[in-house]
Amino acid sequence: MKKKRITERFPFLLPIRKFQRKVFFYTQMKMDSNKYSRKISKDALEYKVFSTKSKLINTESGYDIKYQINKVDNLKLVAKTINKIIIRPNETFSFWILAKDAKKYGKYKKALAMVNNQITPVEGGGLCQISNLLFWIFLHAPLTIVERHPHSAETMPQPKGDIPEGVDATIAEGWLDLKVKNETQETFQLAIEFDDEFIHGTILSDTFQDVLYTVESENLKYTKEDKKIYRYNEIYKIGQDFFRKNIVSRELVLENKYEIRYDIESEIGVIK
Repeated sequence: MKKKRITERFPFLLPIRKFQRKVFFYTQMKMDSNKYSRKISKDALEYKVFSTKSKLINTESGYDIKYQINKVDNLKLVAKTINKIIIRPNETFSFWILAKDAKKYGKYKKALAMVNNQITPVEGGGLCQISNLLFWIFLHAPLTIVERHPHSAETMPQPKGDIPEGVDATIAEGWLDLKVKNETQETFQLAIEFDDEFIHGTILSDTFQDVLYTVESENLKYTKEDKKIYRYNEIYKIGQDFFRKNIVSRELVLENKYEIRYDIESEIGVIK
């Protein structure tokens, strides 16, 4: 039996632990050698590199829809800290360096998040949707992934879209961040917008990109282990020359193993 953490045995200690972790988390970033992106520019850079969108309301979550609506409000708060951010050469983008200031734009609402390996409503829940979107965007640009963490499990069906299974990036302030470094000589910019149905994400550059990136899932399979269902797959980032159309790079970026905690057998068939 897995030993419980002290904050699981004594929940009243959790706020103290969170404060302690945040102090350490941000102090460590102040002392490291990275130069973090902080500049917001209202002027959009000239060249669009990649654009995508993600459906805001997941009607298949299995939970009260109010938590999905609250999640959208939380996403809009965080987006205010990230929209139009400039990532200059040798700068590092950190989700939390920017997102920690979101509360100055309003108050977080209760939405769904993973806490102690269980889905539960918490203030500021649902922010992983924007970190997932950002990770997908970064995979389509010549940026170097410095830090990314997978979810421990997939707890609800995901809306169908362009993003393959297993391309995600969970975040937790004080513990888990999403970071990318710009090791090119070009400047990039993020744009985050909303309509009634989707969150839209775009990455722009000051330079025309002569390599286009696609992301593909390969060797997808499901297995049943100790009565639990797992999904395996590999994610490749493929670079293609814009003019010649030939493949110039092919990189294995993720090897995934996810526990699936909802009924997927009714969708794909019985898993042996």
